Amino acid sequence: MSDVYLNWFTTDEHFPFFIQYGGHEEDTSYHHHVDFSELVIVLNGHATHIVNNEESFIKKGNVFVINGGTKHAYKEPYDFKICNIMFKPEILKSAGPDLRTLNGYQALFILEPFYRSINPYKSKLNMSISSLEYVSSLISFMIEEYEAKQQGYQTMLASRFMELVVYLSRQYDHLEKDADSGLMHLAGAISYIEDHYLQPITLEEIAAKSNISIRHLNRIFKAYYQTTPMTYLQRLRLERACALLKQTRLSVTEISYASGFNDSNYFARQFRKTYGMSPKSYRNKR
Repeated sequence: MSDVYLNWFTTDEHFPFFIQYGGHEEDTSYHHHVDFSELVIVLNGHATHIVNNEESFIKKGNVFVINGGTKHAYKEPYDFKICNIMFKPEILKSAGPDLRTLNGYQALFILEPFYRSINPYKSKLNMSISSLEYVSSLISFMIEEYEAKQQGYQTMLASRFMELVVYLSRQYDHLEKDADSGLMHLAGAISYIEDHYLQPITLEEIAAKSNISIRHLNRIFKAYYQTTPMTYLQRLRLERACALLKQTRLSVTEISYASGFNDSNYFARQFRKTYGMSPKSYRNKR
């Protein structure tokens, strides 16, 4: 198995992004991406995709994301043409908060790649011909922009990439009936938490909005995300508190309420438990 680095394709440290057409006539070697994620869009033909020694059939219209560290390869390609978009996961953090509340985004870009990296997971987006035609035209524009490298191309590509991410996420949402039901229930729960984590929400409310029982919600959270819904909720609140401690002069009590905690003492205890220091010490160090 070989290690693959993003700087094999681009040495631009300020814009760690690469896009290309990939035509495979022979089997590819088993490899993993050390420092980047890869969005793969199958534009034509078919092949067998091997992920962590598990095989699945992929064909025209399939879309999936491979995170760094996930071992994969292609074999038995037939008229096989794909688009590879290699990117640092940090680029997705530039998206607006509304994207993180989209079920399809959580499923396609967060949950599927994570779960695929630790377990056999063959689910993938399967686009219609008309949707693939739109995506193909967008890819064509992006590749032309990348190769020409005219002034402002980085901003243009980042914008087009986010357009592609939103479009594919919406496609996943529309096709959720054909997707893994557990994954889509989980995506719905995460989307609801992301949209309401600053408000006083309960486990019962999250389960109700996801159309599943509390027991099943806890089960799929543990299976897919290796944590509980309330732990995930608290992590978001603590991350929000860290940002406010660094960026504002609000008091610790004000920050606790602005981060979704209704008890400043409880907030301080949880903060120390997670970060090993008090909120005031964290602020002073920053």
